[in-house]
Amino acid sequence: MSESHRSASPGSPPEPNRTPPPPTRGKALRHRLAELRGPDVPAKALDARALAALAANPGCRRRAILDGAGVDKTALAGALGSPSAFGQSQFALTRGNAFEAKVKADGGAELLRLVRAHLDPGAEPAERAAVPDLSAIGPEGRTARTALALREAVEAGGWALFDHPMLALEVAGSPAFLEPDAVVVHPDGSWTVVEIKSFPMLDGSADPAKVGAAARQAAVYVLALEQVAARLTPAPRVRHDVLLVCPRDFANLPTAAAVDVRKQRAVTTRQLTRLTRIQDIADALPEGTCFAPDRPAEQLAAAVDAVPAAYAPECLSACELAFHCRQRSREADEVTVLGRAARAELGGLATVADVLSAARGESGDPADPAVAALRRAAALRAEALSGAGLGAGTALGAEGALCP
Repeated sequence: MSESHRSASPGSPPEPNRTPPPPTRGKALRHRLAELRGPDVPAKALDARALAALAANPGCRRRAILDGAGVDKTALAGALGSPSAFGQSQFALTRGNAFEAKVKADGGAELLRLVRAHLDPGAEPAERAAVPDLSAIGPEGRTARTALALREAVEAGGWALFDHPMLALEVAGSPAFLEPDAVVVHPDGSWTVVEIKSFPMLDGSADPAKVGAAARQAAVYVLALEQVAARLTPAPRVRHDVLLVCPRDFANLPTAAAVDVRKQRAVTTRQLTRLTRIQDIADALPEGTCFAPDRPAEQLAAAVDAVPAAYAPECLSACELAFHCRQRSREADEVTVLGRAARAELGGLATVADVLSAARGESGDPADPAVAALRRAAALRAEALSGAGLGAGTALGAEGALCP
């Protein structure tokens, strides 16, 4: 007889009330992140571009929690009075979408030709390729559908083109859903990530900075794809040479180059493992913290400042909150405004005032290599100015030169 149909024996103590089990840690985290984002505020997806920027600055808890909670940092920066200048123009987005559509036209025939020419010249010609239907409800559904379709493509053999598949990658204890431009399955069962960009390749070469950014972004996709492959038996090979497709010269005709992302993949893996878990950051925040842009500016600034940041000048080209964080760093007189290299060289000297004081000999341990180097540099500067007839003045007369 089932437990629900048994009657209690006479004289036995009453059965205690059964309470529902507590929510899992994952559900509790999602609820907490929704509270941080604000009521009825939709989450902004964490894409590979943002994830690559986050991995480049793993010490920034502020960006980790804001990205993990799906906060729209552009709207947040505007509400804080430090609007962001980061991001692509609408014209660039439109041009990029048009070029991508051209590359994938006719069932991706041109794209598959480029893949074969640059990455798999010994494979059979890609006369036709399977293009799986990846439609599903929600990112979790699309991720599961993508994994199933990849397995089916490997079993079927031949070429297969995945247009905007959905991949998942755990970041600091929270899942991030990623959508590469394309993934190609080769006849030997291996997988290739394809990145389609609208910046040109002139005479076979492109802007190194833009190629580097594309490689870091593609490395994130490779990491996520490797996790899918690891769940299959035998595990397909995920190629570390990704295909970068760009317009040729000043025309709109596609050309391509193979880019080895093993270095970027290794760096991204190492940096992501250094990220503090989002759950730990959220637990350390005061009760009632909320980053909803419609909140009063004072409350919003207090909420943002409650999370430690790791500002560096490089943030200006990678984060929407960079202007706000730079202003806060300047107000606190932090040496982080000088850049990561200078910050590393200065050791325990955390403020510009500490640096100037140590250089003048007013503070600091002379045995400290950073202090000794500062005093030596100050003496050389004073000697140079004196020899030029400009007057030595103080050891560091132009203090403003330290602040960009």
